[in-house]
Amino acid sequence: MSDTMLTIIPVIAYLALSIGVALWARRRSASSETSAGFLEDYFIGGRSMGGFVLAMTIIASYTSASSFVGGPGVAYRLGLSWVLLAMIQVPTTFLTLGVLGKRFAIMARKTNSVTITDFLRARYKSDAVVILCSVALLVFFMAAMLAQFIGGARLFQAVTGYPYMVGLVLFGISVVLYTAVGGFRAVVLTDAIQGIVMVVAVVVVLLAVIKAGGGMEQCIRTLKDIDPGLITPSGPKNAVPKPFILSFWVLVGLGILGLPQTTQRCMGYRDSRAMHDAMIIGTLLIGFMILCAHLAGTLGRAVFPELPAGDLAMPTLIVELLSPFWAGVFIAGPLAAIMSTVDSMLLLASAAIIKDLYIHYRLGGDASRMPVVGLRRMSLVTTAVIGLLVFLAATEPPDLLVWINLFAFGGLEAVFLWPIILGLYWERANAAGAVASIVTGVAVFVLVTIHKPAMGGVHAIVPTTLAALLAFAAGSMMGRFGRKSGLPE
Repeated sequence: MSDTMLTIIPVIAYLALSIGVALWARRRSASSETSAGFLEDYFIGGRSMGGFVLAMTIIASYTSASSFVGGPGVAYRLGLSWVLLAMIQVPTTFLTLGVLGKRFAIMARKTNSVTITDFLRARYKSDAVVILCSVALLVFFMAAMLAQFIGGARLFQAVTGYPYMVGLVLFGISVVLYTAVGGFRAVVLTDAIQGIVMVVAVVVVLLAVIKAGGGMEQCIRTLKDIDPGLITPSGPKNAVPKPFILSFWVLVGLGILGLPQTTQRCMGYRDSRAMHDAMIIGTLLIGFMILCAHLAGTLGRAVFPELPAGDLAMPTLIVELLSPFWAGVFIAGPLAAIMSTVDSMLLLASAAIIKDLYIHYRLGGDASRMPVVGLRRMSLVTTAVIGLLVFLAATEPPDLLVWINLFAFGGLEAVFLWPIILGLYWERANAAGAVASIVTGVAVFVLVTIHKPAMGGVHAIVPTTLAALLAFAAGSMMGRFGRKSGLPE
């Protein structure tokens, strides 16, 4: 059997397992007798996630190609400074569930919300908020999914040598199929599997790098010989300044609370014990994965010091240091990260069209006006069509892929961060404040991103977050002088 076939077998087996899980989840959701029951099952899994699955799905939906290729690629160039910076992401699960988890789940159950926009509609009672959020979610998610589709296909191409289109077809069809068929239940179960695959992958590649470099101490000595800045907290030539480090805390610390694909998970867990278990499991595992992946990228510089680009670090380490079978296992790791990001976005984009727009405005918010069979068919078709559109766009991949992805995530945080947090914790938050925050946040983020003013290393998300917060406060005060919303107490 050829080395290429040995590499691709684990990938095919993993994709087949994902589709099998989707078919099982489809049979479970088929037992829903009412339209409302089907919607809750398809888009939020019947609120039945346990602690381990909850932890793994938050980790998997948060991590993406940048966690396994882009981030380690930067660590290859900047050394241990970028490993230290990347570890800021460790509290992701703890922060998400600690700040949003309990309160968000209680409010979602009281208002029968199954999507983020459902909650925002109940909280602000405003068509403007619903429409702005739904449109923003569709636009930014489509851009982010495009970046992930292309990243997955290019990674497949780099490791296996197969053409770009082969990887795109395998990756694209699989993720669209299991998401469309199985819904939320399939997404979270495959996320759990994907999380396990990611853990195995990063351990294997890190051990291979350390062995090839002659051990940890020898790798560090080699890095110091290449450039002493590679083993300092600020990086070569102070490449990681303190203002950027502080910005990163906003981007992946506070900002994570504004990403719908992770906050959505706070609606679907079973009970308080599941949430508390997930906070511990998720924090430990995401820290372990991020450390292993970025450390592998840094130490890889000691093994292959002359790579022309950092993004080639992980593909090179895979191909050169691992056997063909383990190379296939490792490529399944970053593919799992990419797929878990795409499936979450795909499902939420479908929910925005069906639940937030069609059912609310076409059926007056009464899902029972459409039979379960019709609703099931509409969910399947809508999810598949969205995935197909992204797939077709990915057949002609655009340049500046990394910036498309960063722009999409920054835009989502600009839209959702303050309406979610202040909607939960500030009684006087109202629709005027939410609309002002959304419009101001997106406008500032776009302007700063395009014009790139000198800000001393501060990321665009920092002024965006501050401007959106001030706009929310001013809008809420002006909007009927702080009239309370009608959320149940």
